[in-house]
Amino acid sequence: MDPLAYLFGLEQFGIKFGLDNIRAIVARLGHPEGAFRAVHIAGTNGKGSVTAMVETGLRAAGHRTARYTSPHLLTLNERFVIDGRPVDDRPLTSGIEDVREAVEALRAEGTLEVQPTFFEVTTAVAFELFRRASVEVAVIEVGLGGRLDATNVITPEVAAITSIAFDHQLYLGSSLSSIAREKAGIIKPGVPVVLGELNPEAATVIEEVARACGAEIFRTAASDLGDRLVALPGEHQRRNGAVAVRVLELLNARGIAVPREATEAAVGRVEWPGRLDWRRLADGRELLLDAAHNPAGAAALAAYLRSQPGPPLPLVFAAMRDKDVAGMFRELLPTVASLTVTRATNPRSADPNELARTAREIAPALPVAIEPSVPGALDVAFWSIRGRDRQAGPKRIVVAGSIFLLGDVLAQLGLHS
Repeated sequence: MDPLAYLFGLEQFGIKFGLDNIRAIVARLGHPEGAFRAVHIAGTNGKGSVTAMVETGLRAAGHRTARYTSPHLLTLNERFVIDGRPVDDRPLTSGIEDVREAVEALRAEGTLEVQPTFFEVTTAVAFELFRRASVEVAVIEVGLGGRLDATNVITPEVAAITSIAFDHQLYLGSSLSSIAREKAGIIKPGVPVVLGELNPEAATVIEEVARACGAEIFRTAASDLGDRLVALPGEHQRRNGAVAVRVLELLNARGIAVPREATEAAVGRVEWPGRLDWRRLADGRELLLDAAHNPAGAAALAAYLRSQPGPPLPLVFAAMRDKDVAGMFRELLPTVASLTVTRATNPRSADPNELARTAREIAPALPVAIEPSVPGALDVAFWSIRGRDRQAGPKRIVVAGSIFLLGDVLAQLGLHS
């Protein structure tokens, strides 16, 4: 079987929390996760942005770096970035094949009683790729939660928890304290932990865990950045930038040299597609792509939209079935001119008719259109709502609700990630 077909075939096993599988796999591989120094980033929102910022700063400081993030926008390769570039197909497929052989051997001997998940194997592949590339420092983003996430087999130099908000309650619990406790599971004895601006309830839980582990806590706020410029728009990215800068300062104190100019590059030169990401088409039309996929992310997007000059923009929206769509709509719908709901190609995408029903309950006066296809939804948003013709239609729209929707849009329009 083709290595990529094997890997994506594991998606049928869904999400499984626990470290037994990943521990067995990395042990069979000879513990590639120990071949490099690491930074571990958790959080409901912002962890991908902080991962990108920290890696950018380390690379600017001259280190051979890697980052591991999920999910991807267009291609699997985007999850594994070495020295600022996604891995090529050949080393990726070779890494998948070697991890697959390890898994099959473990299954044959009975060490693995069940098939590992897509994320477990992908995480093992990341560690193996980084070892083969002689990476010095890898920045590892938690997939989901923290305590039982497959990435939690690493022992990092520094850990960070960017934010705590409601998301994935089925897996992480229905209170901020329970979610915080799961994310605090990445805290390890003696490893400093950087915190973003957290709700007091969440902060209390994380501080309790840190004290029990003997891990020092470092709090941050957007004001810590001073006059540093942040390349990613939005006030929330200043909060993320403050976390990234403190992480880099702690790495410097722990012997991984990061001069001030590199910390400035971390926030000033970072690129992170799909986060308040303006894209301009050849005909002059523009799209604002944002991965906002939970109420807190939607609130950050809404705050940005309110800060922009001009009239409200049309919104194209899709979400996964397990998301708090009503919570997202309560944040977003007051800030947009109209809504077109659609379906991403991901099989977990919610029914557009259900999305429209929820939207009409929350914002009865808002024009709402249903268009199952992503190309059709873009066309509706640009030209059709309220009877606009092609000449008079809006030149800018917003696309949000799921990173999978953003990937579909980029692919449809022939844009790179």
